[in-house]
Amino acid sequence: MALTITWYGHSSFGIDADGVKLVVDPFLKPNNPVALVSADEVAADFILLTHGHGDHVADAVALAKRTGALVICNFEIGNWLAAHGVEKTAGMNTGGAGTFPFGRVKLTVAHHSSSLPDGTYAGNPYGFLINFNDGHDLYIAGDTALTYDMKLIGDVGGVDVAILPIGDFFTMGPEDAVIAAQWVKAKHVIPCHYNTFPPIAVDGPAFAKALAREAGIDCTILAVGESAAF
Repeated sequence: MALTITWYGHSSFGIDADGVKLVVDPFLKPNNPVALVSADEVAADFILLTHGHGDHVADAVALAKRTGALVICNFEIGNWLAAHGVEKTAGMNTGGAGTFPFGRVKLTVAHHSSSLPDGTYAGNPYGFLINFNDGHDLYIAGDTALTYDMKLIGDVGGVDVAILPIGDFFTMGPEDAVIAAQWVKAKHVIPCHYNTFPPIAVDGPAFAKALAREAGIDCTILAVGESAAF
């Protein structure tokens, strides 16, 4: 079975897991300056939020209300969403895991900051380690620095695909992302969190070449709106 991943720009992705629609960090048109679609145009059964910054949650409330999707996030963000009228949330915390219709989701350590657009405390940032029912393993790092905790993912077998930020400035840059890919023992990498704004302008193809040269790991550079199947 294929896992299809679509990049909506920045750190926002759509994932089709055997017909189940997941949306990660919905930051869509017109909030996201590079996005091609809005919250009115995206299908979602589940929404995954890595932290509370506006460039990751800007369209979460609108998308959740329109689709009725269950939002998988941390406890604090879940409370904030509920206060804004979102009816279905799974408020977890770092290190915890839960089983959902598409597979098992674990919240992983991320080194970053996190607050919601109105200044509300958003708990700790985190990534997601997803073990899909069809056997695919996906690591979504979220916004993070390079952290030695990533080695723990590699120590338990690694992942088929890792979605890693490479934009530098606010997160790890290309050089650290090459190390991260090796530590999590990724078979394939999709970069994100770059080329949305001037401070995070990065040469994606150059990163892909460095990843292949230094680590022998495949990399897919998606254009905004483009999909890849695994």
